[in-house]
Amino acid sequence: MKAELLIRRSLLAFALAGLLGVGAHAQDPTPQQQDIQSDKKDIKQDKKDLAKDRADRNADQRDINKDKGDLAKDRVDRNADQRDINRDKSQLASDVKTNGANSSQAQADRKDLRADRTDRNADQRDINHDKKDLAKDRKDRNKDQRDINNDKRDLHKDRKDLRHDRRGR
Repeated sequence: MKAELLIRRSLLAFALAGLLGVGAHAQDPTPQQQDIQSDKKDIKQDKKDLAKDRADRNADQRDINKDKGDLAKDRVDRNADQRDINRDKSQLASDVKTNGANSSQAQADRKDLRADRTDRNADQRDINHDKKDLAKDRKDRNKDQRDINNDKRDLHKDRKDLRHDRRGR
C-alpha cells in the first residue's frame, strides 16, 4: 500500500511539474512569434507616421493656397497704387503748368504722390514676404510628401516581413 501511494504521489508530482513546465514554455514567445509581434508594432507605427505626414502635407498645401491668395491681393494693391502714382504725376505736371510749382494744388499733388509711393512700397514688401512664405510652404509640403513616400515604403516592407514571418520561412 505504501508503494502504491508513493507511486501515485510521484506520478501526480511529475504530472504537475510537466504542466508547470508546459505553461512556462507557452509564455515565452518563439523567435518567430517575436518577429510577428515586432512586425505588427512596426506596421502600427508606420501607419501613425503616414497619417501624421499626410496631415502635415495637407496643412502645408492649405498654407500655400492662402499665400497665393495673399500674393494676388498684394499685387492688385501694388498695381492700383502704381496707377495712382501715375495719375498724381500727371496731375502734378498739369497743376505746375497752370498754377505754378509752389501752388497749393501742386503741393497737395506732391503730398498725394508721396503717400501713394509709400503705399506702393509697403505693398511690394508684402509681396516679397508672401513670396518667401510661399517658397517655404512649398518646400515643407514637398518634404512631407517625401516622408509619406518613405512611410509607404516602410509599411510595405513591414507587411512583407509579417507575411514572411507568418509563413515561417
